Order: sequence, then structure tokens, then C-alpha cells
Amino acid sequence: MTDQLQKPIHILLVDDDEDDRYLTREAFHQHYPSSRISFAEDGEDLLDFLRYEGRYSGAAHTLPELILLDLNMPRKDGREALREIKANDDFRHIPIVVLTTSDAKDDIETSYFNGANSFITKPPTFQRLSEVTKAIGQYWFNVVTVCEHLEDE
Repeated sequence: MTDQLQKPIHILLVDDDEDDRYLTREAFHQHYPSSRISFAEDGEDLLDFLRYEGRYSGAAHTLPELILLDLNMPRKDGREALREIKANDDFRHIPIVVLTTSDAKDDIETSYFNGANSFITKPPTFQRLSEVTKAIGQYWFNVVTVCEHLEDE
């Protein structure tokens, strides 16, 4: 059974683990089939996506309404990417939910200090992941009012 959202959602899932990307996408589509999930494989790829650089140069995608960010990735990890995004006026409005295997107190504190909007430890089962993605969608797209970035005309 699907849940109604006020509008289709665009989520950018940043995770170096292909299986985690697949399972998270499937969990979202289980509840929100109209949602669009884009992927980035690490922090460098994430920043290229947002800046339309690298392999995204000339791409026609829109900025995501929500970023789900893993912390432990190669090249540029989620901690570094989070700091850069929240320091950038063009991207700081995008909510970022850290979705990671870590439950370390230091990772939680550092994530919030650097501007994360939420911190979630990845659930151990698909059923629980499905419940978490349902709650994420309901909260970020039906409960709260998010800031829509006004682009220069």
C-alpha cells in the first residue's frame, strides 16, 4: 500500500554500497512509487551532481529536495561533503538526513554540528528500512515545510 505525498519527491541517495542504494530505492518506491531517486557514489560525486560538473556536466536533472547521506565512503566521505554543502549558499537549504551504519556518538554529534537535519542509523532488515523510508517521506514531504531555493532569474 502506498502513502500519498503532497507532490512527487526527488531524493539524492549518496552511498558507495550498491546493495544499500538498491534496497533504499526499493523501500522508497514501495511507499512512494512516484518518488525519483538519484544516486551519487561518494562525496565528490555528490558535489558534482549538485554543481552539474564532471559526469553531470550538461545534465538536465533538478536539485534534490532531500539528500540521504552515508558517512563512510571513499574519495570524499559524507562528513566532508556535509560541511561543504552547508557552507554553500546555493545548497545549504537542501535538507540532509545522514543515513549510515554508524551509531557512534562522535559521528552523531559531528553530523549535527556540521548541519545535518537528521541522523539515522541504517536498519538491519529490509522491513525496518521500509518503515524508516516511509517515515522519512511522510516527515519531509507532508509534515514540515522545507525551504525552496529561489534561483536567480
